[in-house]
Amino acid sequence: MLVAMDRLFGPEGWLLVVAAYSMGILPSAHLVAGRRGVDPTATGSGNPGATNVYRTAGRWAGLMVFVADVGKGALATGIGLLAGDRSLGLACWGAATLGHVFPVTRRFRGGKGVATGGGGSLVLFPVVGLVVTALFALVARVSGKASLGSIVIAVALPVGVALTGRGWCEFLVAAGIAAVVLMRHEKNIRRLVAGEERGFGR
Repeated sequence: MLVAMDRLFGPEGWLLVVAAYSMGILPSAHLVAGRRGVDPTATGSGNPGATNVYRTAGRWAGLMVFVADVGKGALATGIGLLAGDRSLGLACWGAATLGHVFPVTRRFRGGKGVATGGGGSLVLFPVVGLVVTALFALVARVSGKASLGSIVIAVALPVGVALTGRGWCEFLVAAGIAAVVLMRHEKNIRRLVAGEERGFGR
């Protein structure tokens, strides 16, 4: 454990964590939607994420943003895991997700962290990641609401990680990421409760 902590908090470890945060900052929604003349922060829900890009710039644009956001979470986490160990992988997972949600380059106003956090989970917890991805697809498909799918898997992810038996540290990181995702869905939760939440194409 002490060796792992040294790697995590040593200079090389911190550089990788900063690099992971920088990957999370990459404005995939702005880049993709911008090519179609759409500013995702000024149209639709105002959220720079795949669902809003899907609504405002089209299906393929939304899919491209989703893949890019999953990719940056998976890449950042994978680099941390390969360069150090699971502790560094966990730190990079959290950093990439926070970079996406709270980008310093955009006044800490980013996306909701679902795809980026999900990408990292696929690297660290492949089975759990695949299960929650399938769960998201099922809930979103049946309800017609991506936000409901996101909320369900935010609750399911730390539960799944706990069931892997990897220990409190990994559970707490997963729970922290899930808490950030749920916090960013506060308005969606209120609209869902009030029966006012929009579906995919609305």
